[in-house]
Amino acid sequence: MPQTESPKNNDNRYIAYWLLGVCALIFCMVVLGGVTRLTRSGLSMVDWQPIMGVIPPLNQQEWQSTFEKYQQYPEYRHVNKDMSLDEFKSIFYFEYTHRLLGRLIGLAFLLPFLYFLLRGKIRRSLIPQLVTMFLLGGLQGLLGWYMVKSGLIHEPRVSQYRLTAHLGAAMLIFGYMLWTALSLLHPEPVNRQTPGIGKLHRFSLAITALIIVMILSGGFVAGTRAGYILNTFPLMYGQFIPPGMYTMQPFYLNWFENLISVQFNHRMIAYLLLLTIPTFWFVARRYSLANRSRRIINLLGLMLIVQVTLGITTLIYIVPVALGAAHQGGALVLLTLALMVNHELRS
Repeated sequence: MPQTESPKNNDNRYIAYWLLGVCALIFCMVVLGGVTRLTRSGLSMVDWQPIMGVIPPLNQQEWQSTFEKYQQYPEYRHVNKDMSLDEFKSIFYFEYTHRLLGRLIGLAFLLPFLYFLLRGKIRRSLIPQLVTMFLLGGLQGLLGWYMVKSGLIHEPRVSQYRLTAHLGAAMLIFGYMLWTALSLLHPEPVNRQTPGIGKLHRFSLAITALIIVMILSGGFVAGTRAGYILNTFPLMYGQFIPPGMYTMQPFYLNWFENLISVQFNHRMIAYLLLLTIPTFWFVARRYSLANRSRRIINLLGLMLIVQVTLGITTLIYIVPVALGAAHQGGALVLLTLALMVNHELRS
């Protein structure tokens, strides 16, 4: 008689697919956030209305009123003083779509969660994790508005600290949700019996930590607009170590506010990943791993090449919107594969 899956296993699989679907929406949100930043659209909506903000301006009078609100803030006065109403609409819709997608993600999580919960499909131990995800999503919305507010006071750009925190929170939610989904799909470690697997797993964890540091450093590159200077590769001002690094006092500010240092650090982390991930790939070849695990490790190596190529191209062409958004999305793909590798190697 052919074996059939138990109802509980089916429930876990459906919950995992739901969570992976929400992860896909979060990925789109991160990429759209990059587009919003690169088109300088993020400060076009100068208030936050979680409920009524779903409805955009619907007639000429409402558009004019929204535009007049924007004109009271630094970005209009210092950057877009000659902007027309039609030009304002083009940047408004990027930010509006970004916020609307955030609300859609909330509904895409909440409604299936309530359905699975009321139908008794969620095991009791999983409920706190899912509630935590929902609360983190709500806090992420607040953090996004906190970030936007920093660009509405004096300078027409958001704080690089708040932007990086917003990006880091998105990574946290995405990673938490992805890991939970993978654990529902593959509850048993597939390489548990492989000799020495713990050592390889620790190596993969170190790589994942380095990828997270790289993404956070990219947040500071984006927040300080450091990608718009030193647009040559591999040298900077014709040198590997450019002048002007680490000249700020106190010294720690160089890591977060000195544009030359911020870009240099991001490059160095990329070089370090170019060293460690291929080394990990070669070391992993000596282990008797499951075919699925080996495929994911191969994809991690390939994605590193893609991501580094995107980074160099984005820099050389002075951060065009399409390349910049692709580079931001590529970072999340690289993190996804690293988390999948960690999940495969857990013992």
